[in-house]
Amino acid sequence: MKRSATLFIGIFALCNMMTSHTKGQLKPITLHPKNQHYFLYNDKATVLITSGEHYGALINLDFNYKTYLEELRSNGLNMTRIFTGAYAEPKGSFKIDRNSLAPGPNRFICPWPRSNEQGYAGGGNKFDLTKWDESYFARIKDLMSVARENGVVVEFTFFCPFYDDSQWAVSPMNAVNNVNGIGNGARTDVYTLDRNGSLLLIQDSLVRKMVETLNEYENLIFEICNEPYFGGVTMEWQHHIASLIQETEKKLKKTHLISQNIANGSALITDPHPGVSVFNFHYATPPVAVTKNYHLNKCIGDNETGFKAQADSTYRKEGWEFILAGGALYNNLDYSFAPSFEKGTYKYGAQQPGGGSTALRQQLRYLKTFVEKFDFVSMKPDSTVITDGIPAGARAHVLTEPGKQYAVYVLHGNKVNFGLNLPAGKYSMQWLDPVTGEYSKKKTLRHAGGRAELASPAYVFDIALRIVAK
Repeated sequence: MKRSATLFIGIFALCNMMTSHTKGQLKPITLHPKNQHYFLYNDKATVLITSGEHYGALINLDFNYKTYLEELRSNGLNMTRIFTGAYAEPKGSFKIDRNSLAPGPNRFICPWPRSNEQGYAGGGNKFDLTKWDESYFARIKDLMSVARENGVVVEFTFFCPFYDDSQWAVSPMNAVNNVNGIGNGARTDVYTLDRNGSLLLIQDSLVRKMVETLNEYENLIFEICNEPYFGGVTMEWQHHIASLIQETEKKLKKTHLISQNIANGSALITDPHPGVSVFNFHYATPPVAVTKNYHLNKCIGDNETGFKAQADSTYRKEGWEFILAGGALYNNLDYSFAPSFEKGTYKYGAQQPGGGSTALRQQLRYLKTFVEKFDFVSMKPDSTVITDGIPAGARAHVLTEPGKQYAVYVLHGNKVNFGLNLPAGKYSMQWLDPVTGEYSKKKTLRHAGGRAELASPAYVFDIALRIVAK
């Protein structure tokens, strides 16, 4: 009996050691070496797809990130995006109700501790920018650990421009909110190299501290700045932050991807910083941003949408289009997540600028599992394989490995009969309803080569097709 117990304890201890060793050897999410338009995470080809809260999970003490991250996992989603606390929003910003980026009085936590001096515009005491709030760093490490346990990759966004004076008024970097007298300039000078006074030193110190603190986590991407095309953010400053991240990590064990937010909609990326591997766009539909920049051989993301009214279909369609056009990352702003509603059950009002729901999260899960059924790192976008038959007003996207596998997405219309250029062979075909997640019965196509005529079942907004060589 004693021998059995001793043996069991020994085996248990060995397993724990092996698990700890394995965790220690995990590599951060990176570009897939076979196809750098996609990610590699935990030795698996990965696309990042989510419908997440409004970036306040860390800084809002009333937000239960554990429940939230578990909810993402239960919906099969694998990403979230968080802000550091250098930026926050006052109540009522952008007409968002129960905004997680607008913590209540004394419920805002950021990298810098509160001082003994009253007067923070958001309620409570001012901040001391020369010190660190250790409870904040304990919270971020716990959040990262919980995210890792739930298979969620965190895009950690260092900074955000101040769209108007109301956001600058509640930033700890504003001189009125700190005891250091730092940040007396205009909000449009905060993210520059030559006009921000001593704030650059504060920003550099924050970046180094965060990079060092989070180095152990593999479920992490560093984003330089949210929407830097507003509020006076300069490209020189963005490149400076990217270089600083790189330089800091040279002394550390792990190296993480750096992402840069490029534009709303689309833009041609020119002269990219060599350290940036993920290029993000917002509200990127139609997904021209992917087509314009595919030549960069990097991951292209649509890492914010959600200000286009409340219909689930709007954000489902944007996600499907973007990923089937060759994108690697999609994130919808989901306003059903809010403090006290971390399971995504908040019933927002008509004034809310976007949507989000359990149903939408399930529909994005169908997108993710559809893509994952393919060997998608062997595929690339090529809509020219569709020869004809897409009706006016409809759009079609195809990911293909010629002669082996085809992922097709058609948006708009209600039934299509189109031609697809296929090599001779035997193929398995299945249609997918992106709303319900239901697949049609598999059919076999024996094809002599050239144009294959494919007729879809009736649909409402959109439909997808899976073709794989047998």
